[in-house]
Amino acid sequence: MHVFGQHEKQTLAQLARVAKRADHAALMADGHLGYVMPIGGVAAYRNQVSVAGVGFDIACGNAAVRTDLRLEDLGGGRGGRRESGLQHRLADIADEIQHTLTFGVGGVNRSREAPKDHSLFDDPAWNAVPAHHRAKLKDKARAQLGTVGSGNHYVDVFADERDRVWVGVHFGSRGFGHTVASSFLAIGQGAKWGTRVPEAEVIFDLDAPAGHDYWALMKLAGRYAYAGREWAVRKAVEIIGGREVELVHNHHNFAWEEEHFGRTFVVVRKGATPAFPGQKGFVGGSMGDDAVILEGTGAAKADRNTAALQTRALYSTVHGAGRVMSRTAARGKRHRRTGKVLKRGKVSRAMMLEWVGRRGVVLRGGGLDESPHVYRRLTDVLAAQGDTVRVLHTLRPLVVVMAGGRR
Repeated sequence: MHVFGQHEKQTLAQLARVAKRADHAALMADGHLGYVMPIGGVAAYRNQVSVAGVGFDIACGNAAVRTDLRLEDLGGGRGGRRESGLQHRLADIADEIQHTLTFGVGGVNRSREAPKDHSLFDDPAWNAVPAHHRAKLKDKARAQLGTVGSGNHYVDVFADERDRVWVGVHFGSRGFGHTVASSFLAIGQGAKWGTRVPEAEVIFDLDAPAGHDYWALMKLAGRYAYAGREWAVRKAVEIIGGREVELVHNHHNFAWEEEHFGRTFVVVRKGATPAFPGQKGFVGGSMGDDAVILEGTGAAKADRNTAALQTRALYSTVHGAGRVMSRTAARGKRHRRTGKVLKRGKVSRAMMLEWVGRRGVVLRGGGLDESPHVYRRLTDVLAAQGDTVRVLHTLRPLVVVMAGGRR
């Protein structure tokens, strides 16, 4: 078991419990407490997969596109007028992204161009869904493909160190993935598909019928998430008037069959980005912090210590900055019916807007529980990963669009 960075005792205890059931385990520097397995956790199993390890948002991940635009292409005028023109253009872009793409829980893709006829809907893996649930789940999946969701999911516009414009998105397999995860948690506890059960560890052998079916649907959810993110990020590129030059795309809630220590393992990454030598990844910070494009350090540039760390990390790295404050602690708690404040939050809207305003970010949506105050700094967690990865590009946020909050 290898741990990068500093963590709370509860998080470390949760990882230790995972390590007892897995052959190898590690925790990335952005880790924090999760359901059964900590966010930022990585675990390797022999021909087994952990349903709770992959999590409810199967195949959540990030996609970033470098466009052919430069920052100057988004603004107009000279001097102060140019700066003013840029801010007006960014505000228009934010409004159009918010209007065109769908954000929030249970949202439906309203675009006429939504990929509802994608070939993934003909995948044989759908047969693993019980027949009397299949049509309803497929209809939900069609309607939500390409929608962004809520929480920390976003569509952002960035400029890199050379003022080249990037677009990045973060979300997963939406209601389809959640249904698959929750249903197999139920099956693993002896209940039927669709039954609500407590979050608990469920580990399936891949050769068992339930394990075979979960694995097939997990991979289908991965295909679904890739299709949704690529549609959304390319739609946002279209909105800003750019063309795609480069795509960087990764899951960070998923399981893969991989070779480690001379053997084949099922490697579960829960909030951790694959980072094999030369493999690129897009990792976000917060609505008011820089993001990065990074890659796993190549064998030619890795010294013996770095190579050993990469091996212990199962060639993984952070997926974000990592929370340091719970959602309830950040936004407070209100009575469901009366709206009366039961507990005041630690973050105010003024605090959040001051932070993003200082960075010049045009924000649409975003709840207090996603304020930069609730996250670590991405530079710190990357430093804690040592030389296992190297940053290729630093992305400065220009526009952030999320669910929740106000304009």
